[in-house]
Amino acid sequence: MRLKHTLLLLSPVFLYNIGFSQSNDSLMLRKITNDIMLNGKCYGYLDYLCNRIGARLSGSPQAAAAVEYTYQTMKSLGVDTVFKQECMVPHWVRGEKETAKILSDNSGEFNASICALGGSVATPPEGITAEVVEVKSWDELKKLGLEGKIKGKIVFYNRAFDETQIQTFHAYGMAVDQRHRGPSEGAKYGAVATIVRSMTNKLDDNPHTGAMHYVDSISKVKVPCCAISTVGAEQLSSLLKTDAHVRFYLKMSCQTLPDEKSYNVVGEIKGSEHPEEIIVIGGHLDSWDLAQGAQDDGAGAMQSLEILRVFKALGIKPKRTIRVVMFMNEENGLRGGTKYAELAKLNHEKHIAAIESDAGGFSPRGFGITGSNEVKTKVRSWANLFFQYGVYDFTGDEGGADIEQLKEQGANLFGLMPDSQRYFDYHHAATDTFSIVNKRELHLGASAMAMLVYLIAEYGL
Repeated sequence: MRLKHTLLLLSPVFLYNIGFSQSNDSLMLRKITNDIMLNGKCYGYLDYLCNRIGARLSGSPQAAAAVEYTYQTMKSLGVDTVFKQECMVPHWVRGEKETAKILSDNSGEFNASICALGGSVATPPEGITAEVVEVKSWDELKKLGLEGKIKGKIVFYNRAFDETQIQTFHAYGMAVDQRHRGPSEGAKYGAVATIVRSMTNKLDDNPHTGAMHYVDSISKVKVPCCAISTVGAEQLSSLLKTDAHVRFYLKMSCQTLPDEKSYNVVGEIKGSEHPEEIIVIGGHLDSWDLAQGAQDDGAGAMQSLEILRVFKALGIKPKRTIRVVMFMNEENGLRGGTKYAELAKLNHEKHIAAIESDAGGFSPRGFGITGSNEVKTKVRSWANLFFQYGVYDFTGDEGGADIEQLKEQGANLFGLMPDSQRYFDYHHAATDTFSIVNKRELHLGASAMAMLVYLIAEYGL
């Protein structure tokens, strides 16, 4: 009874302290957000990255320029430590612009918009012309392959995004396997090349590139592979319904050069009370070569850079170490993320949280969380602090490709979740330019990340 009576007496004080703490946190989060919305440099950083440097495919001079730009920017912010982490990266080049034609004896000849997939081999100099076989599933490919109907032909993978998926990343995940392993699966049955429908739910004439992988355990034969625009895919599929002998011509001059030396760029503010506990935040600095890589992932990288700026500008001294990383080579190798995790393990570093922004610079809606139930409960208890900023969804479990390997070292993973409806309109296409990025949306995303970083730095996980 005495203990119960004591607890009852303490409860109002305890509740007051919780309320007082939340009130202080709310004021600090408002201060962070106001500074980013009024004084943020994120949009300006992205402008320079896209319009002064441009596309940043791993191994390219532009990727090297982006490393130097972000390194110097971090140093100018006056953070405690700035350094580069060396990593060797693949160096694939596209070469001359690809050409393609759809050839039908019934309907005539049509130009088709294609682009080589990253890592593909080239066609012969004269190109390749062959009949087309359309498939929408692996079972269909296997059936036709065992019947001998694939040999000597071009496989056309035409599994579209599932429009019933509200979260478009789920639709992407259900379709992208045909891009990843499609060339080797087709080659197993004697295909001479493969075409894949672009990974987008938008109907337009812009092909979307992306990484593919030759899988020796499936087939040791490497055949050229390209993506076709969704308009081209629809046209080709329609023609095949009336002419089973439609042919396709493609010519590509891409090649893989020897690996190049590159770097992750790292900047950090040391924790004032628990410096050994690290919160890593990042995006990937590299991009595909068709455009400027504004949404993928210039936005995420520059949002991460903004966190260093706002903490220094407001004189915030985080209790735990904040480390921002510009990861290199997410698009076609994950060499930067792999090297970072390797060095973290070698140095016995303790990452309590890893946060990645790699889903575009659209309006933030929440964070995916990969961690224990206790961690999820703790972070979700902060949700009311985010609600007024339009950030409300903490139900997902998304993290990020560059930080995934840190999970094995005990890190809790977080992925910024912007509104996803427009992301795949531009993803890996020539339309991913600075002009499509909205400054306000970009800065709101940076604010959401900075708020989460502040709370984790204050209270740990």
